[in-house]
Amino acid sequence: MTRMTLRLVATLGAVTVLPALAQADVPAVVTGTPVVQSLVAQVMGDLGAPDVLLDKGADPHSFQLRPSQARSLQNADLVFWIGPELTPWLDRAIDTLGSATAISLLHADGTIQQQFATPELVPDEDAHDHDAEHGDEAHDHEDHDHDHDHDAAHAEHEHADEHGEEHHHHSGLDPHAWLNPDNAEIWLDIIAKDLSEQDPENAQTYAANAKAAIARLKELDADLANQLAPAKDKPFVVFHAAYGYLAQHYGLEIAGSVNAGDAATSGAAHLQELHDAFAAGHIICAFPEAQHDPKQIQILLDGTDVKLGGALDPSGSSLDYGPDLYATLMSDLADTLSDCLVAE
Repeated sequence: MTRMTLRLVATLGAVTVLPALAQADVPAVVTGTPVVQSLVAQVMGDLGAPDVLLDKGADPHSFQLRPSQARSLQNADLVFWIGPELTPWLDRAIDTLGSATAISLLHADGTIQQQFATPELVPDEDAHDHDAEHGDEAHDHEDHDHDHDHDAAHAEHEHADEHGEEHHHHSGLDPHAWLNPDNAEIWLDIIAKDLSEQDPENAQTYAANAKAAIARLKELDADLANQLAPAKDKPFVVFHAAYGYLAQHYGLEIAGSVNAGDAATSGAAHLQELHDAFAAGHIICAFPEAQHDPKQIQILLDGTDVKLGGALDPSGSSLDYGPDLYATLMSDLADTLSDCLVAE
């Protein structure tokens, strides 16, 4: 090999090494659920791909990590997740395995929070005033920590699970906050700032990606508001109590839910109450949910004029994972709701 050839090989070797060196400073990021992974992926862009722990089609409320996922969590620099109210299994894993900075988006500065509501199956002319009052209770949480001091919230979540069959309705903080696009916008900024703290050399890229993602989100939100406007004042029932943020943001009227949560089952008295409301004609549509058998709702609708809507997927676990998932999730929810509520 000639001296010139050796110099050329050395030069090419240096060129191929540079991208690897550039990528070495990009944080290793793990996310808990596909919605969070979608938002983080939009901010990271071409710099890297965040891992997501929840398997496609899995229930975000109850999940067991595989050894490979536990290793990914252990080796992460940043963990973005909703919080222990949604994924108690991840709360435990972070405490046990995580050495990374963990950001609970539900408890981050500025996040709009709502408590679980208890809808009335009987029509109430003051229902909209009640909804407005409930919406006003949503507030900006002021305590944004990157530690794992979630014992109280975790205990409350376990208490709710223990008594899910006795009390149909959830109480306490509703974790499904991503269904308000205003929260997604807030979180995109938070994600960019936390990534920039870990990787200041790429801070401008994270900020630019977040700004572009927020612009797209605002446009999507406006389109969905127009689409769902005709669905206002049309009561409907959902499979479980996961849609309060969506209803409050777009002015929708949820009359009730079949189950309080994925793991909770309804008693005979509540199911009879639902059937009576359906039979009385107070409800327009009832919506099953992805990964759950629709037969329970179909049985309740038997002999009534209530329409059976398509299956809703509030967590996006049935969708293709990636940066487009959040927009697809919100658009699919709007399409499914309007197809039943607005259709002639």
